[in-house]
Amino acid sequence: MASNQKLRDLEWLLQAFETESLNLHNISFYLSQPVSGCYQETENSMAINISSDCLEYFSLILIVLGPAKTSLLSLRNLEFHCAEWELEQVQNLGELLDSNLNIKQLVFMRNRFSEDCLSEFSDILKRNGAIKEVMFCESHIGTVGAIFLASALKVNESLEELQIWEDSIGSRGAEELSKMIEANSMLKLLTIFDSSSITATPLISAVLARNRGMEVHVWSGESGDKSSKVVEFTPQNTTLRIYKIDVSGACRVACALGMNSTVSSFDMTGVRLKSRWAKEFRWVLEQNRSLKEVTLSKTCLKDKGIVYVAAGLFKNRHLERLHLDGNWFSGVGLEHLLCPLSRFSALQCQANITLRSVTFGGSRTKIGRSGFAAILHMLTTNETLTRLAIVDDQSMRPDDFFRIFKSLEKNASLRCLSLQGCKGVRGERLLQAIMETLQINPWIEDIDLARTPLHNTGKADAIYHRLGQNGKPETEPENDLLKDMPLTEPKCCRVFFCGQEYAGKATLCNSISQNFSSPKLPYIEQVRTLVNPVEQAVRTVGMKIKTFKDEDTKISIWNLAGQHEFYSLHDLMFPGHGSASFFLIISSLFRKPSNREPKTPMEIEEDLQYWLRFIVSNSKRAVQQCMLPNVAVVLTHYDKVNQTSQNLEATVNSIQKLRDKFNGYVDFYPTVFTVDARSSASVSKLTHHIRKTSKTVLQRVPRVYQLCNDLIQILSDWRSENYNKPAMKWKEFAELCQVKVPPLRIRSRRDNKEKIETRRRAVATCLHHIGEVIYFDELGFLILDCEWFCGEVLSQLIKLEVRRQSSAENGFISRKELEKILRASLQSQIPGMGSKVFENLEANDLIKMMMKLELCYEQDPSDPNSLLLIPSILEEGRGKPQKWQLGGADCLYAGRHLQCDDSSHMFLTPGFFPRLQARFFPLSFTCRFMLLFRT
Repeated sequence: MASNQKLRDLEWLLQAFETESLNLHNISFYLSQPVSGCYQETENSMAINISSDCLEYFSLILIVLGPAKTSLLSLRNLEFHCAEWELEQVQNLGELLDSNLNIKQLVFMRNRFSEDCLSEFSDILKRNGAIKEVMFCESHIGTVGAIFLASALKVNESLEELQIWEDSIGSRGAEELSKMIEANSMLKLLTIFDSSSITATPLISAVLARNRGMEVHVWSGESGDKSSKVVEFTPQNTTLRIYKIDVSGACRVACALGMNSTVSSFDMTGVRLKSRWAKEFRWVLEQNRSLKEVTLSKTCLKDKGIVYVAAGLFKNRHLERLHLDGNWFSGVGLEHLLCPLSRFSALQCQANITLRSVTFGGSRTKIGRSGFAAILHMLTTNETLTRLAIVDDQSMRPDDFFRIFKSLEKNASLRCLSLQGCKGVRGERLLQAIMETLQINPWIEDIDLARTPLHNTGKADAIYHRLGQNGKPETEPENDLLKDMPLTEPKCCRVFFCGQEYAGKATLCNSISQNFSSPKLPYIEQVRTLVNPVEQAVRTVGMKIKTFKDEDTKISIWNLAGQHEFYSLHDLMFPGHGSASFFLIISSLFRKPSNREPKTPMEIEEDLQYWLRFIVSNSKRAVQQCMLPNVAVVLTHYDKVNQTSQNLEATVNSIQKLRDKFNGYVDFYPTVFTVDARSSASVSKLTHHIRKTSKTVLQRVPRVYQLCNDLIQILSDWRSENYNKPAMKWKEFAELCQVKVPPLRIRSRRDNKEKIETRRRAVATCLHHIGEVIYFDELGFLILDCEWFCGEVLSQLIKLEVRRQSSAENGFISRKELEKILRASLQSQIPGMGSKVFENLEANDLIKMMMKLELCYEQDPSDPNSLLLIPSILEEGRGKPQKWQLGGADCLYAGRHLQCDDSSHMFLTPGFFPRLQARFFPLSFTCRFMLLFRT
């Protein structure tokens, strides 16, 4: 009676399917059960139990489900538990799947398949285009099943997930699945739980080699051990983590990584590696363009392996973070590791400039003296590393860490230093050194001293307080707003031609221009151009700028005027902190180009020393000196010199003395260039030096916002579209950003407009620092043509004859009078001729620019009609010491003697005097001061 009741239950199920009275999403079959029957687990889920004596109902149900029925169109998932499949049943399943394309998931738990059944199931997958997920768990499909599945999935274009749990597909099965991965681009998830870890190697290698966006998880439980993960790859976060693999398998994975573009983070922590693998990984570092982070912690790498890794870093241009803590290398390996991050001469480029973070250390890492020296040298010369972690070190002493912190006083790139667990971080002397370093170096943001003696004794609290880690950080609002703006290497470099008048700077610039414009000079260009004495005597007036293109690098030559009346402007043209620039000091071997009267070695030495002191003085004034100024010396009119001249030999000796004297203040190029400035052939080596040095400087200076490089071309296009306008209003710049620059675009009325405006100002300021524009926040406009501004505006302003055109007395003039003088001086009387300054700028704009550049000062800043002081136009300032023309009993004179502390290397530049004079000049007319200057 009980048996009849069970049969009735299954009969009822068959009738329900026939009458379409059920609306199911999931059906689970449980075979080899003690009792047959069915029950609904949920409203849309049905569990069907079939005993061994009722197996015919299994086939009947599959047959009944086969024809398309409206009530079964919602069926999505089928599960089969403990089924021992026969060929006919597999065929019935195939008919069901062919007729109902809404079924997306098949799960086989503890099933058994014959080879024929697996072959039939393979055929089903080949023709089915609806199934998304198939899972086998403890179904013993083995190598044969893996081969059939691989064959099917080479053709199938719908399956997205394949999972094989608690099985052993063997190395051959894994190889066949790897071939499937090479052909199948639709599979999104592959999970394998195998008895052997060797199956992971071919699978993950195929995924990496073919750049598949497939999530991979491989587990193993060898020799009855507890199951453990072997490898996982998650394309969502582009992370590859290998937990267990043999050396040959690791080498195969490394080979697959070489040209991979889907992995950005590679982690092999705890995997025992050898130098054979490191040799393969060197090729990965040289070829791969997507890896950003590599973690090789506790991998037992020794010196030879680290040498291979270091060799790869020399050519790598993409890796940003490298973790090597817990390995077994010594100071020899560390020397090689830090070599690509260091420079060993002033002219050498740092080999690797993309790596930002390095971690090493551990109880079995023996840094030693050689390793410690390499750390110091790297910290002294590296200009790109932002994070250094030395963890759990046992070998370095407190004095070593003392010297490390002292070396950080001049490091402008490092932001974070971690010394976790280092036993040598202890003592009052070291604590004092850290505090002093933080006072000098404001760029360090974080020092991690966890588990060090200094931290354990509570003495590190003062350091954390100094860093602001225990309180709310008082960061600048702009910094927070600009953090997500990407940085890149600048592409513009400035070359400053410094020298006295008649040195041949303009002629030299023209000859270099010919070399840039024509790499292969025709014969006529190799012959020295004949210039008559009259042409030689003509001076280039004012500052000139000439721009060249060398591949993707823009090189601009800024010819600083040699006339004394322009010296007060030189400070204004000096490059800002971090700007890509270098200097050529040019001196003629003769007093005048029209005669053959040679300069004495003392005269040449005085010429060079003036400009060297000028460069050093302004470099010290820069906000952050990230590198020493690069300087080369050029001697012109060499074609007139007798090769046996004793003067020439004495000149060379005097230049050598200057090189020794200014060692440590400038980066002095060892070669002195002797040229005929008129000859393109004569200046070819100098042109090569400019090209090479430009690339070197661009690699060493701080990075700039990526938007700067983009905006250079955008601004150039804007000028072409706007009649080559040399200046633009801030409003025009904002409109250009809104249209052409998505990152600087206000996207809705609810956007934070102040944030976008801050970004725009930051990018404009960056363009100003690299010399592409002239921009100051308060002025409301940008100068796009620096040559126009220097040549037609500044050079005219410095020569204003105010006394002849106004009643100005003692340098004071009203704003209206100055505007009138500016219009009269800068506007041509002939229509269509001369300067077009006022087509682009207002007179008031020029006055604001003069005040910003400190060419003039307001007597009373609170009074809008205040008189303006222009020190540089004082009549006595034209070639004479400046003094106030005052007299009378009510006048009191006081003298001041000023000089630099290091007057042998620096001086108070000509541009300093009028500024200081204006600062000291009293607002009251009852008392006057006269300044006596000595340089």
